[in-house]
Amino acid sequence: MFEKIRSDFWYELLNSPVTVISSLIIGMIVIGCAFAPIFAPHTPFDPATISIMDNNLPPVWQDGADARFLLGTDLQGRDVLSAMLYGGRISLIVGLGAVLLSVLIGMAVGLLAGYFGGWTDAILMRVAEVQFAFPPILIALLFNGILKTTLPAEVFAAAAVPIMVLAIGLAGWVQFARIVRASVMVQRRQDYVTSCEAIGLPTRTIILRHITPNILGPVLVLAMLQIAVAIVTEATLSFLGLGTPLTEPSLGALIQIGSQYLFSGIWWVVIFPGTMLLVMVVAFNLVADWVRDYLNPRLR
Repeated sequence: MFEKIRSDFWYELLNSPVTVISSLIIGMIVIGCAFAPIFAPHTPFDPATISIMDNNLPPVWQDGADARFLLGTDLQGRDVLSAMLYGGRISLIVGLGAVLLSVLIGMAVGLLAGYFGGWTDAILMRVAEVQFAFPPILIALLFNGILKTTLPAEVFAAAAVPIMVLAIGLAGWVQFARIVRASVMVQRRQDYVTSCEAIGLPTRTIILRHITPNILGPVLVLAMLQIAVAIVTEATLSFLGLGTPLTEPSLGALIQIGSQYLFSGIWWVVIFPGTMLLVMVVAFNLVADWVRDYLNPRLR
């Protein structure tokens, strides 16, 4: 059975060139960012390796370029390609960490609400609906802004990435809770759950070992879609100055820095990080769309 599932997976995947290309792009970006100290030509955030004399150099195919800097340098003399790899790593960590936190909270709430129903369902879903009334970006902005104003500047800068994960993760759990609750309510009426209850299995065992594996499909699809949303949210917060510090900028912070000088001719500082962010988000969305179609038996 598992061999057949594995064979079907690869058959469907290889027959979708767009998904294959998107997966390869994601793989290259993840590997390049995860091993940025190895692949990056320079160390962009180490003052000892940066020379202000190398600032504003264009990409290598333009006049006045330096072969050491493939995509040029910014106003501080940092290599744009290296900054993109290091910044992309921060964006991926925040995006993946925030979605993981949202999944954990949303699944816990959805499982409890869907299985027990009654007052448990009513209370948990009312809390979710109140939060759902506010845009996730607004909740993330509020949470991040409160911490930035209450914590000392050096503490906030040191804990910027975990704070971003918390802010975005706490803003995005509601969608997971709603979809898990709906799936659990369907599974709750199935014969296998009734049989488990009849033989006296503990509630925790029924929920974790029997119901949870049967609802992971929709959660996986939503999680892949939310990775792109979390990355964009992090970029938005950083662009607004509420994200990572400028000493270790993410892609959003790099775009914010470069946007100030876009019309002065230094276009590469904003165009290349912006393109990387765009390609990353589109690739995640395309793969998520394929996973949704693959897991939907009506479309196979």
